[in-house]
Amino acid sequence: MQQDILVNWSPQETRVAIVENGAVQELHVERTLERGLVGNIYLGKVARVLPGMQSAFIDMGLERAAFLHVADVWQRQPEGEPPAVARNGQPQVPIEKQVFEGQALMVQVIKDPIGTKGARLSTQVSIAGRLLVFLPQDDHVGVSQKIPADQRDALRRRLNKLVGPEGGGFILRTNGEEASDAELAEDIAYLRKTWARIRETATRLPPPSLLHQDLNLLQRVLRDLVTDGTQTIRIDSREQFALLSDFGREFMPAAAAKLQLYKGERPIFDLYSVDEEIERALSRRVDLKSGGYLIVDQTEALTTIDVNTGGYVGSRNFDETIFKTNLEAAQAIARQLRLRNLGGIIIVDFIDMQREDHREAVLSEFRKQLARDRVKTMSGGFSQLGLVEMTRKRTRESLAHMLCEPCPSCMGKGTVRTPRTVAYDILREILREARQFNPREYRVIAAPKVIELFLDEESQHLAGLSDFIGKPISLQSESAMGPEQYDIVLL
Repeated sequence: MQQDILVNWSPQETRVAIVENGAVQELHVERTLERGLVGNIYLGKVARVLPGMQSAFIDMGLERAAFLHVADVWQRQPEGEPPAVARNGQPQVPIEKQVFEGQALMVQVIKDPIGTKGARLSTQVSIAGRLLVFLPQDDHVGVSQKIPADQRDALRRRLNKLVGPEGGGFILRTNGEEASDAELAEDIAYLRKTWARIRETATRLPPPSLLHQDLNLLQRVLRDLVTDGTQTIRIDSREQFALLSDFGREFMPAAAAKLQLYKGERPIFDLYSVDEEIERALSRRVDLKSGGYLIVDQTEALTTIDVNTGGYVGSRNFDETIFKTNLEAAQAIARQLRLRNLGGIIIVDFIDMQREDHREAVLSEFRKQLARDRVKTMSGGFSQLGLVEMTRKRTRESLAHMLCEPCPSCMGKGTVRTPRTVAYDILREILREARQFNPREYRVIAAPKVIELFLDEESQHLAGLSDFIGKPISLQSESAMGPEQYDIVLL
């Protein structure tokens, strides 16, 4: 599978598209102002110790002091086991015996600042690689709990051999389950080199200072997105190309060799119509080449994908028509999951198929396409209702959540009240007001369509209400108002 990675860089936003055989498969977006602090490592200074709260405030040079609780203060364990396990049987050492005011302390952000609260910190450093997480202060070698239990021991033995006498704590991530020894060794070398650089920086800089920032999207392209099938990584910024080349040569020489500077006149995303793909990935309907289509609905709890034949009449046999549409849909759905970065529970409603061999073929094709996903997926068979249930690990916000916000008119419902419904709400509201107040006149301010209705079809009802309450009702059209908004002013 031939793969190209396109990078469109601007000071405010980095966009990355992964293209396979001319079709966009994945989109990644990172905005400069929305980058969090989680994962960043600072040399901080203890500003205050609060024994009553068993916590300390740390000055890291940010707008607000950050918060360190005693449970997040790392202590070396005699058996090298993970701190959380070891602490179960140990009394907590009070925070005032572990840190003091004015002390320089290496800390890592584990929770971003929210509202008036500062960031939450830990003194246990962890550095994420592509396949492993490095815990330089520990000696424990572990395997992600999400990897099946029967495989963990073998993976732990392999990892112990690769870690060797140099030691350090390592945890194998889920996407490292099928990695080769060479890939794991490369990740171990990268993580150790990163830690050596952090320690060296800590000896040079005074507190408070930033020692290590979690990789930005450009650097994560080299760490996480490059595979053996990647032909080129094309980037449209000369300055970022130079920076990424330096980073790649030091940490990931094999990936850095694939970097190319794009010098074309046309914007790089125009080459493969990436912006049009983004537009399509934000819409509810996805058209298939055969004339069928998908309807993708993203809710809080799950995502539903409905397959429809639409205008497809490519075969004289109706069963064959359905089978062909479902096969094409299986490929398109797997691609849409990657493109939109949909996670959590996903329910797919394929068109009902009578033949068992057709169902098996569609399911087999769907699983084959899902296997190409770098994010972990699990799918079941057809349920009694003919639905396929699956899950896809949430790695980051979906494309729609990142680029869009709920519509201010419908507040995310997807529908608004009709002008007639709003008009009747207004009539009832005027009647309620008339029972409590005695103004000279009522003025209705509403959206143009509602006012038009009062002037035309509903003029009789408005006049009838005016007579009933014995007060004049005037109308004012306000184009800035949403379809459901209105005001009743008592004059």
